Amino acid sequence: MPYSDFVHLRVHSAYSLLEGAIKIQDLVELCANETMPAVSITDTRNLFGALEFSIACAEKGVQPILGCQISLGSFSSESDVGQTESNEVVLLVQNEVGYRNLLKLMSASYFSSSDGNIPRVNVDNLATYNAGLILLTGGPNGAVGAKLLEGQTETAEVVLLKLREIFKDRLYIELMRHNLEVEDQIEPQLLGFADQFDVPLVATNEVFFSEQSMFDAHDALLCIAEGVTVSHTERRRVTANHYFKSADDMRAIFGDLPEAVDN
Repeated sequence: MPYSDFVHLRVHSAYSLLEGAIKIQDLVELCANETMPAVSITDTRNLFGALEFSIACAEKGVQPILGCQISLGSFSSESDVGQTESNEVVLLVQNEVGYRNLLKLMSASYFSSSDGNIPRVNVDNLATYNAGLILLTGGPNGAVGAKLLEGQTETAEVVLLKLREIFKDRLYIELMRHNLEVEDQIEPQLLGFADQFDVPLVATNEVFFSEQSMFDAHDALLCIAEGVTVSHTERRRVTANHYFKSADDMRAIFGDLPEAVDN
């Protein structure tokens, strides 16, 4: 049986606490049923599920790709204190060296964070411990995308070039299409950056739940995380499109950019 031609690189498992709603075993079953050869979990600022994930994948013949969504520190001399959760990027492990470096980066981010502040990976540490790791630039909350949304095109360019200096050919500009206005707003600029600076594209789907019918339950989970009610207007939301899509779904969504799906 041939493998499907898409691999999810942006899955938040239940180990993304009060954020992801997919259990490891269920995720691996989904991949096996869709004949996806591999999958990555990129939980938010933790690797809690790494062992369970690796074992479950091995049992089903699915290649586990270990990874993590991290928050980067400032690229300038400004303090990180009080920063929002923007500057999110994804690190994917290529080999054992990369796994050990990811552990070092994660540990350093927590040891250096103050109480109540988001643990952030220092850019200098990233420059030191990047071997064996691939970096995806993130979506609208990413290190590049957030700057574009703020109208800081030159700063976004500086950040991208700094990341390219560090990761060289292990850097990918991440494109997301969940029918969000912010994604549509920055996509032309991201495509321009990819062409101008010769950085490859990768199509991702940020997965928080397994199927669309779980959207309402997941929305309630986000409310619990923030201590608010569903009727609260000023709170975090995702969309019904943040579910585990099939390869055919992703090929259709990115029909105009097949190379991003290939990557």
